[in-house]
Amino acid sequence: MKPISKEISNNIITLLDSGLSLCQIGLQLGVSHLTVRRVRDKARLNKGQGGRPTKLTITDKRKLLRMVMSGKADTAVQLSQELKMSNDTTVSAETVRCTLKGAGMKAVVKKKKPQLLPRHIRQRLDFAKRHQYWTVDDWKRVIWSDETKINRLGSDGRKWIWKKKGDNRLTDRHVQGTVKFGGGNLMIWGCMSAEGVRYTCRIDHHMDAKVYMDILDDYLLPTIDYYDLEKDNIIFQQDNDSKHTSKAAQKWFENNEIEVLEWPAQSPDLSPIEHLWEYLERRLAAYKTEPKGMLELWERIEIEWDKIPLEVCMNLIESMPRRIAAVLKAKGGYTRY
Repeated sequence: MKPISKEISNNIITLLDSGLSLCQIGLQLGVSHLTVRRVRDKARLNKGQGGRPTKLTITDKRKLLRMVMSGKADTAVQLSQELKMSNDTTVSAETVRCTLKGAGMKAVVKKKKPQLLPRHIRQRLDFAKRHQYWTVDDWKRVIWSDETKINRLGSDGRKWIWKKKGDNRLTDRHVQGTVKFGGGNLMIWGCMSAEGVRYTCRIDHHMDAKVYMDILDDYLLPTIDYYDLEKDNIIFQQDNDSKHTSKAAQKWFENNEIEVLEWPAQSPDLSPIEHLWEYLERRLAAYKTEPKGMLELWERIEIEWDKIPLEVCMNLIESMPRRIAAVLKAKGGYTRY
């Protein structure tokens, strides 16, 4: 039998202490359950050689894992407090962290997602059920639309960079510059179809129902005409913003004989155009210098928007069956998209 490393052996012992089964440990570490059993039996023979006894029993460790998996507590501090209240067991947050790491868990940053209330979950699940048999060709009929904000000085999110361990210098490469008033941003509207992207527009005024209908007149209809699309064969997608669902907007769609896709609230993960914005922002971030003002930012947006390859749009649209399947699997809940 092939020998295992000391590191794997130590990991096996830690996971055994956390209460995992032989098979669970084997799957997690990529070894057979017989190897795990052999390490367990050998460890039992070596007991009594000294060392500080653990404060947490196997039952305590299992309880920690249950609290994490059930969402009863998120952080090591919260888990330590919960254990104190329920079992009167006092351990440090660091002990909790070591226990969770030994069980194969790791701390990650929570992803920001729109909050899903029970009604949102029901709507998402109903939508997924209605469209679970749609093919890629069905989704190709959809024109996807959205508004987004583009910052002049890069993303609102965190930027990561690699640096050598122990290097505490702050050079231009290590700093994300900020300005007192944020540098400004532009709001834009765009749409995407299986034919690609065509017209996008800059939103200079407060977006209300009238401004939205002007955009539909000046940019959506020309896009439909440019690609010679038949109105009775297309479906228009928009989110549930009040300006999109106003009576005036509904009347506009009726007058122009355009079918609107019934869309579940709080569902940006279902819309592939959200990832198109990410693609556009990456292209803008590739410029070596920041735009000097809003005009130059808009010029760059127009250039990069027109250069978006059809392949990018098609790849996003082809992801729709997978997105629907993910919502079904999550029973209407959060997905990785």
